[in-house]
Amino acid sequence: MSKPIFLPSSLRWLLPVVLVLLFVAIVFWLPWQARQLESTERQEQLIADTLWVEQSIRFQLGRHEESLRGLANEIAGGHLRQADVQQRMGRMLKNGAELKSVLQVAPDGRILASSAESPLPGTARALLSQGSLAAQDRARRSHSPIYAEPEPAAGGTPEQLMMDLHFPIYRGEEWVGSLVATFQLSSLLDEMVPWWFAQDNQISLLDRDDQVLARRSSAGPGHGVYTHKRALDLPGATITLMTDSVKSEPKLLPNLLVGSVVALSLALLWSLFALWGHISRRLAAEGELRQQMAFRTAMENSLVTGLRARDLEGRITYVNPAFCQMVGYPAQELIGRLPPMPYWAPDVMAEYQHRLAGVLAGSVTPEFETLFQRPDGTRIPVLIFESPLVDKEGRHTGYMGSILDISDRKRMEELNRQHQEKLQTSARLATMGEIASMLAHELNQPLAAISSYTTGALNVLARGGDPATLKPALEQAGAQAQRAGQIIRSVHEFVKKRESERQDVALQSMLDSILALIELQARQHHVSLQVEIPATLPLVRADRMLIEQVLLNLTRNGIEAMADVQPLKRVLRVVAHHDPLARMVVAQVIDNGHGIPHDVAERLFSPFFSTKAEGMGMGLNICRTAIEFHGGTLTHRDNPQGGTIFTFTLPTAGKQ
Repeated sequence: MSKPIFLPSSLRWLLPVVLVLLFVAIVFWLPWQARQLESTERQEQLIADTLWVEQSIRFQLGRHEESLRGLANEIAGGHLRQADVQQRMGRMLKNGAELKSVLQVAPDGRILASSAESPLPGTARALLSQGSLAAQDRARRSHSPIYAEPEPAAGGTPEQLMMDLHFPIYRGEEWVGSLVATFQLSSLLDEMVPWWFAQDNQISLLDRDDQVLARRSSAGPGHGVYTHKRALDLPGATITLMTDSVKSEPKLLPNLLVGSVVALSLALLWSLFALWGHISRRLAAEGELRQQMAFRTAMENSLVTGLRARDLEGRITYVNPAFCQMVGYPAQELIGRLPPMPYWAPDVMAEYQHRLAGVLAGSVTPEFETLFQRPDGTRIPVLIFESPLVDKEGRHTGYMGSILDISDRKRMEELNRQHQEKLQTSARLATMGEIASMLAHELNQPLAAISSYTTGALNVLARGGDPATLKPALEQAGAQAQRAGQIIRSVHEFVKKRESERQDVALQSMLDSILALIELQARQHHVSLQVEIPATLPLVRADRMLIEQVLLNLTRNGIEAMADVQPLKRVLRVVAHHDPLARMVVAQVIDNGHGIPHDVAERLFSPFFSTKAEGMGMGLNICRTAIEFHGGTLTHRDNPQGGTIFTFTLPTAGKQ
């Protein structure tokens, strides 16, 4: 029979002590480890978001570069008049607020065309800095676009740094000038950095010496704990994107309950559950990040352009795989084929033949939309960019076309139209909610008058009076009933939902439809309304419902803006005149209110921005969207007599 083994007393206590020490160490280690994990997660998230912002900025600048490339090619080909060049420059400025100006500079330094409305100095040396002129020379020698190092704008503040992009124009091997695009770095950050990212981070653009060129810090300066730098990789300019999180470093728990085994056990369980939750959140975040990266990769891979080359007889000489996938035919069935092409839709065959005849005659349409049809009958809308194909010896050998499938864009335009219609209807209902109390007060007066007249008539009949004497009272009661009915019809016509429809309509007619609602609000605030619309004002081509919404929103804002001014100054004017050169009708809503501060004016048309506690911040944004939908503009400026002048334009009837 074996004897039991007894450990010495010192060894029997050693294991529990070691376990307790290990347990206490784990209790202290877990919070520290959780803090490190959270810090790592924040840093990784900052890096991922910084990379996304950097890609967004490069993508936007790339869009401008492609626009300049297309304009440079057309200028080099001699297909644009000087007026067309200036018009194209103006359209380029609308594609991004960060682009401030575009110039066409001749080899001798003369400014041939610009996007500015006012005249510019005669030569580029009077407008561009020495650094920018040096960048222009590098671009000329390298035959490629070059960015100049950012510098303050001429006549601007040192904080308003501008960066010039010089795009050389070559006709063959001959340099015929440059296109100069000027970007404002602060606007680049304002436009391309999403608000949610700016709320958590300070975003800066740095030069090669880490000096700040532009900065956006919506939530204050960063703490320097979580930072990341990313070079923008611009040819000719060294600019680094730096993000500095406003979040501070995670803190350890101030106190740890280590007084008892129960407290330590609870702390251990809590730490385990917290660690498990943290790991789960991190895995979920990583999975979501992978999903987003996969989606972005797929989206980028889908942004392919079909390429098609034709000779002077219209024979296809080259197609790329993207074009083959777009039309549904392999390359061997297309190359060498003469028109008509198998992917031409039968119902637009005449359009194809007419355009082909123009191409063969040497008149090419640079940009147009048409339809392609696949072998299975599927029809796809496409956008085609066509330009002459010139060989290395400068001979015109054919035409090169770039084809984009715009099916998604067409669907998005339809969805956006439906969304805008729903948004307009919601805004109209919200407007009626705001004036509901005034409407009740306005209806109470005619209803009370009707009650008084009918009661008086009944009293006359009860006393045996002559029924002929009741006619004036009944006529007055009828007039009051018509007044109440007119108010109700005005509200009904204003809020009823209908399909968007453009028609030739008079501005005075649209104003008359909502005049009862405007006067209702004006009486509430003791405001005098003055309408100055000439009887000879031409009709406008517009959607009546949208323009009535714009008029009601602008007049309501003007009435509310004069709530705190002297009663004699509470005058709201609605004036209009005809601009025959632009073929536009110009309408103005003028108030004598408190005006708009400069900081508010900068964000006045931004969505969800409002100075009213109960406002949704969509009124002026909806107004501007509606006016731009009609091809007009909505602007504002200070009233010299105090207050604000809102001006919008609408195309006259028959304008193409």
